[in-house]
Amino acid sequence: MYNRDYLTNKSSEYSQESSQAYLMSFLKATYQLFAGSLLAATAGSYIGLGMVNILMGPMKWVLFAIEIALIWFVIPRVKHTPGVNLAVLFVFTFITGLTIAPLLASIFAMADGAAIVGQAFLMTSIAFGAISMFAMTTKRDFSSMGKFLFIALIIMIVAGISNIFIQSSMMQLMIASAGALIFSAFILYDTQNIIKGHYDSPVEAALSLYLDFFNLFISLLQILGIAKNNE
Repeated sequence: MYNRDYLTNKSSEYSQESSQAYLMSFLKATYQLFAGSLLAATAGSYIGLGMVNILMGPMKWVLFAIEIALIWFVIPRVKHTPGVNLAVLFVFTFITGLTIAPLLASIFAMADGAAIVGQAFLMTSIAFGAISMFAMTTKRDFSSMGKFLFIALIIMIVAGISNIFIQSSMMQLMIASAGALIFSAFILYDTQNIIKGHYDSPVEAALSLYLDFFNLFISLLQILGIAKNNE
């Protein structure tokens, strides 16, 4: 009396369309929050440039502790709470803007410092856009990179802490170069995870992308700054 295959196909098509619509809505919300996070960080950097002396003292460790608390303990608990999740996200990204202010100040103090900052931001934006497009269009699955990237990140952090005491510009250049590669790979990895639905909150997804962008920018800024010093 009726074609069951036809009804099944129509139901499957509707399910696929619904899933695609949800993904597009999720991506839109994620990238809107990502853009807002960049604005919050920019505001933090601008304010931080006016209080660099304070941020270079014990306050930087206080801010670092707040960042750790927010990213590991607060955001995972409030990511589904409307209003609160946005406030916490933007507070976190604002604080990261404050913490980068001393680095920006040291770059601005160089000859053509503003051009170096602009170049680093432009390179970061182009790399982020290109890698994101590749992640969205490629058929290759990069989800297996997770463990490798985590181990590489831990090694880089340990090396960075060690260089606080060693104070080697060459070692810092190597760390920054490794960081640029690692966080470029993280952009690819995290973008694919978002597309595959591994994030259940746009706030959490936007935070991952923001951290990738932010740390890639820092790495490129350090590379360009060290190269300028060695001229």
